[in-house]
Amino acid sequence: MTRTPIPTPRPPAVLILRALGLGDLLAGVPALRGVRRAFPGHQVVLAQPPGLTGLALETGAVDAVFPAEAPGRAVPDLGHWPGPPPDVAVDLHGNGPESRDALAALRPRRLLAHACPDGPPWPDRANERDRWCAFLHAYGIAADPLDLRLPRPATPSPAPGAVVVHPGAASGSRRWPGERFAAVVRSLRAAGHHVVLTGGPGEDDLVRSVAERGGRRGCDVLTGGLPLGELSALVAGASLVLSGDTGLAHLAVAHGTPSVTLFGPVSPRLWGPPRSPDHLALWKPGPPGDPHGRTPDARLLRIGAGEVSAACLTLLRDARGRQRQPGPEVSYVR
Repeated sequence: MTRTPIPTPRPPAVLILRALGLGDLLAGVPALRGVRRAFPGHQVVLAQPPGLTGLALETGAVDAVFPAEAPGRAVPDLGHWPGPPPDVAVDLHGNGPESRDALAALRPRRLLAHACPDGPPWPDRANERDRWCAFLHAYGIAADPLDLRLPRPATPSPAPGAVVVHPGAASGSRRWPGERFAAVVRSLRAAGHHVVLTGGPGEDDLVRSVAERGGRRGCDVLTGGLPLGELSALVAGASLVLSGDTGLAHLAVAHGTPSVTLFGPVSPRLWGPPRSPDHLALWKPGPPGDPHGRTPDARLLRIGAGEVSAACLTLLRDARGRQRQPGPEVSYVR
């Protein structure tokens, strides 16, 4: 008599919506890990752009990625969700009804969102890591904003020990002038450091221009946008990362790589690194600007090449991260 095998029941699903960019994914890691611990018997699925799948799985916080993306920071359509409704849906995407309603349309048994009647109020001026951990705490889920480190990549670095300089940014308002990046590159090279320049898709001209102005000899240029796994390995193996307020800065924090990050329209208190002598955020206080503007923010332009060079060389001289006292002309937020 042939016995029909009994199908193994699938675990209930927790669907988390955070279909944003690299920096958003990394800033959300503490909250993702909080959800993972709160639902140990569930399959945790993250709705996000498919290009971030490898990094999302490396966090250890999610079991699978549900491909979902939309232009800009819009809410994607989730109508292609397969199978039965998720047991729990968690909105880590935004504070409005759009993201809540996209999850609610899947008819989950339970929905956690700022825009729900039982959800906490949205804190306007909170650090992104703190915001989402506090959101989970309101639902009785513990999450630690400092639980953000990634494991070391298995992929070898294409330039171990290099100083990684990333002059690009998604918007013009967060893009420090290329000639100033070039001046810093010259200072780093004069001090004997191996410098590698990187850029995202569409930033090849900018990267090459900075390389030429910074003295191309001895300066590697990685154009075209590295695959995310290789980029992660590059950052993990670097001696320092210099960038604007971009996903690469979050990647440096996640790998514990010393970093200098240049802020302009948005205060580092909202998107900057956690307090650490290994991470310096340079910023000139003033009214907030448009993080998606087309031209460099006025506060960003007040940061000089000399102070950026000094910050980089300070960290490089003190690789173990002993406490440093900033100079009077440099705004460090740590």
